[in-house]
Amino acid sequence: MSQFGAPRGRTCSRSPRSRTLRSVATLTSAVLAVTVLAGCSSGDDTGEAPAAAQDNAPAKRDAVADGGTLRWAVDALPTTLNSFQADADGTTARIAGAVLPSLYTIDERGRPQLNPDYLESAKVVETEPKQVVLYKLNQQAVWSDGREIGAPDFVAQWRALSGRDTAYWTARNSGYERIEKIEKGKNDLEVRITFSKPYADWQSLFTPLYPKQVMGSPNSFNDGARTTLKATAGPFLLKSINRGSGDVTLARNPRWWGQSAKLDSLVLKAVPRADRAAALAAGKLDLAEIDRSTAERIALALRDARAGRNGAQAALAHGPGSAITSSKALESWALAHGSDEEKAEEVQAARQKNQKAVARYASEQDALAGFVVRKSLEPAYTQLSLNGESGALADERVRRAVARAINRQELAESVLKPLGLPAAPPGSHLALAGQAAYADSSDALGDQDTKEARALLADAGWVPGGAARKPAGVKDGAEAGSEAEKAKKAKTEKAEQEKKDKKADGSSSDAKKKADTASDEGLYIVGDDKPGDPRALPAPVIGAAGPENGTGILAPAPAAARQSAALLARAEALDTGAGSGARAAHSVTKPDRGVAGAYAPLGTAAPVTAPQAARALGKDGKELSLRFVLPSGPGSESLRAVGDRIVRMLDAVGIRTQITKVSDDSFFKDHVAAGDYDLALYSWPASAFPATDARPIFAKPEPASDGSLLVEQNYSRVGTDRIDQLFDQAAGTLDEEESRELVRQADARIWAAAGSIPLYQRPQLVAAKAEIVNAGAWGLAGPRYQDIGFKKPESSNGAERNR
Repeated sequence: MSQFGAPRGRTCSRSPRSRTLRSVATLTSAVLAVTVLAGCSSGDDTGEAPAAAQDNAPAKRDAVADGGTLRWAVDALPTTLNSFQADADGTTARIAGAVLPSLYTIDERGRPQLNPDYLESAKVVETEPKQVVLYKLNQQAVWSDGREIGAPDFVAQWRALSGRDTAYWTARNSGYERIEKIEKGKNDLEVRITFSKPYADWQSLFTPLYPKQVMGSPNSFNDGARTTLKATAGPFLLKSINRGSGDVTLARNPRWWGQSAKLDSLVLKAVPRADRAAALAAGKLDLAEIDRSTAERIALALRDARAGRNGAQAALAHGPGSAITSSKALESWALAHGSDEEKAEEVQAARQKNQKAVARYASEQDALAGFVVRKSLEPAYTQLSLNGESGALADERVRRAVARAINRQELAESVLKPLGLPAAPPGSHLALAGQAAYADSSDALGDQDTKEARALLADAGWVPGGAARKPAGVKDGAEAGSEAEKAKKAKTEKAEQEKKDKKADGSSSDAKKKADTASDEGLYIVGDDKPGDPRALPAPVIGAAGPENGTGILAPAPAAARQSAALLARAEALDTGAGSGARAAHSVTKPDRGVAGAYAPLGTAAPVTAPQAARALGKDGKELSLRFVLPSGPGSESLRAVGDRIVRMLDAVGIRTQITKVSDDSFFKDHVAAGDYDLALYSWPASAFPATDARPIFAKPEPASDGSLLVEQNYSRVGTDRIDQLFDQAAGTLDEEESRELVRQADARIWAAAGSIPLYQRPQLVAAKAEIVNAGAWGLAGPRYQDIGFKKPESSNGAERNR
């Protein structure tokens, strides 16, 4: 099992499934691109709409021309064609979606829908004594070699992914390990699956479905499927992979029984995102996901075209030539033709270089005017991760203070508003607006509030001037030196005093010890309650060090204990919507404003006032400073801009940050996954099955035998037993609404633990030739590959056959 090196916590998993989630961590502004598996259809239209609609130029099939080749950009050629291997990536998923069976697809609201191309029906037919699911297959569904899709394919995939045979190098097995047996039904078109225990997310299984030729043996699974597929069953076939030119060619499948693909071929071209503007302008691409800077160039090109300006004029208006004034041009000409030959040669070379840049920009702008930008919101959100394994952030009060210092609305607007996209921050870690499980549970933590953030920090002992205060019992260098000089004399006196002390009364000795010991008044040790002790108050604490972890902590009391209890009660109120916990929360908090920060323990400085806000906070002689790791690549400008805003917000409450910029290749592997950070920005994808797919992301870390942590994909290292229990319960019930409610309860607990703070749903920007239809920014949905094509010319006479 592969894993990242983790100096402060290992990313080993308790299940092989987690390796896929980790391995497909491809960095595009720190995005983890994980395939969103399709799932069951709820069949209802309740719930709110997605935050942003699709923008993919929808067209009826009879308006789409037959034929043509579409060139679609991907980040890289696939390292494997097997979606269930650890190094599967986004290109692997795109190929699988076009050439392999997907039993369920995702609609525009992120809801799974049964795919009639492969299934006539699929439902739970028995629940007692065990769950039984019956699939009825489309009788026309066949593999590219002519064999019917049937039970042998299901059996082979189950055996490969169940985890029972370690010869299969599989990256995940969630759900497959719950299957007890697979049988043929009444005929070859029925597949009957019996589960050993209930599984709510059974619809996530067998998508994509591979032929038995791939899954039937470890060799074909491990090695054979990396470079070729022995059979496929989609609207396209895998025709070729050319690693020299960086192309994957998919061709129309002549055996496809559904509506025929409109395109003759679909070519996936490996083009880095930084090079896509030039590739689009050079006519090498027809469709490409792009960054904000490329989108702005296309917008300028379209605006210039509408205004009648050509590329050359555009280059002088806003391109490389825009900075050249008349005086600068005259000065440059004079130097280029001056008597100083060396200087003239240098300036002439610079002028030629600039002229080429202007000409290149002008040509590219003319070409980019033939594209449009289609935009929506990705099924993924960007979050601020707080590493709670050690240091200041191990204290959940500090994590909550960081969260309360951040204005999520401002950050979302800074990224999305300039693009004309909705800018409401996500209210859930586990679903996005439009999905059935979505509910805004952010009230479990509370909105931005600088005063409360400062109070929380003071409560944790981080106060202005604290960096200059030495912990009790620590002496400075001069005093230590003076004491050393008197050591010999003190040793003699101490021996004499000890003789006297032995004769002294025991009560006097006890009194002296109390006088010499630092007072613990105002502190409460969780789990150290004694009968009759007036300080023995319940103090549930949320987070990695909380009682849900079975670990005692040293916490301020009684105010902090009440505050922590109130925060947990608010999460419980969101769990149940009622009960004593909910009433307790409302009794100590303002509605919809989060939990008020408790005052500091006795003897601690009061929360800082406005004039003190800029002062750095400290505790026991140490400054409160957090290491903020950001990627430095050319596609991460927006992420770094968000990071700069977060730095200013934290600075306003006295939290200092140390920005560390690292290479894109190193950012996730060597820092986020390895735990080498305090703060980091990266994204997680949405899933149709949060009970299954999100569990490893928020699972409570477990200690390994070597003292490190097994964190699965929980890179914040913050989790609780209760969160794990809620995920398990959600995955184990066959009542859809109950499962969703349990997911929402888990999300409320995740908010309260403050290990990660969702900031905004990621923008999805796609450049497309204006004549391309049924392709672009799909939002929460997935592509329907057979409908993608080029719009028929307006002058076309007659309607072509609806294929």
